[in-house]
Amino acid sequence: MTEEDFITHAHPTTIEKDVVSSVAPSNIALIKYWGKYGNQLPENASVSFTLSNCHTKTTLSYQKKDSEGFDFSVFLDDAPAPSFEPKISTFFERIKEYIPFLEKYSFTIHTTNSFPHSSGIASSASGMSAMALCLVRMEQQMNPQMNQALVTRKASFLARLGSGSASRSIEGPLVVWGKHPKIEGSSNLYGVPFPYKVHPIFENFQDTILLVDKGEKQVSSTLGHDLMHGHPFARQRFEKANANLTALISVLESGDLSEFIHIVESEALSLHAMMMTSRPYFILMKPNTLEIINRIWAFRKKTGTSVCFTLDAGANVHVLYPFSEKEKVRSFIKEELSAFCKDGAFIIDQAGSGAQLL
Repeated sequence: MTEEDFITHAHPTTIEKDVVSSVAPSNIALIKYWGKYGNQLPENASVSFTLSNCHTKTTLSYQKKDSEGFDFSVFLDDAPAPSFEPKISTFFERIKEYIPFLEKYSFTIHTTNSFPHSSGIASSASGMSAMALCLVRMEQQMNPQMNQALVTRKASFLARLGSGSASRSIEGPLVVWGKHPKIEGSSNLYGVPFPYKVHPIFENFQDTILLVDKGEKQVSSTLGHDLMHGHPFARQRFEKANANLTALISVLESGDLSEFIHIVESEALSLHAMMMTSRPYFILMKPNTLEIINRIWAFRKKTGTSVCFTLDAGANVHVLYPFSEKEKVRSFIKEELSAFCKDGAFIIDQAGSGAQLL
């Protein structure tokens, strides 16, 4: 599909006012996307586990209006959230070609997260995918001929224009975003479910997020992506990420957890290495992040379990492990790793099925 396929050419039925709600999960990338070009297009392909418990619920109330321009208000946890308005305005500007009725309605947006906002758990991914799904559902109400396949794909397409990783939160449990020569149907425009055989060991894969830092990130993901322009190691990084994704295809089929661990952990450290070698350079990991990583390595060596870690662009640690090792690893987390979390806080999660309308 091309951008043209997502432009609405029909004249939709007018709805005076209505309400639509959705819930969309965050996701955790196994192969990282870091660096973009053009209109929110990725420099390399990525693949992620869609999560289940870390999600954003969004309710979109809309009413017909006569005035020109965008008209919306945003509430986070029922409190006015004017700091969100610039991002929503930018999002609306990017998608108005594909959602032509945006300027014909006043919107009230109520959103709430099941996890700390802006703390490195991809709140933009869940938030923008929830918003996109609401808007496409609104369009479907006006154009009933839209089939579900188009609704799903267009939601991913629109979500990408708000936050690149949001394109991977519409479906699950494994989603690929970015054109990759070894993955049939992959696209830079939207996420697609991983199309090949996946070993049962990766079903219900567990992710416990250790909240090392609940505050906002020191550096936004947008700035981090921008710093890849002119980065001395950018081209090698993009090539390595695509090569790692090629290798992961056979790993996911065979269930080779040892190689899975190697790829996933090296991807996480490569992401942070790019941040530490950009200009300006920055470090998002905290001392407790490093302590947790070292303790995971020691525990894995001692017990022979297949627990591993990954990181997003923040200090928090995602502890990944098979469902079969759930009890042993969770005991380790509670007894040893929780001491390095802010207020001992962590979130138990697992691979999920994606966004849904409420």
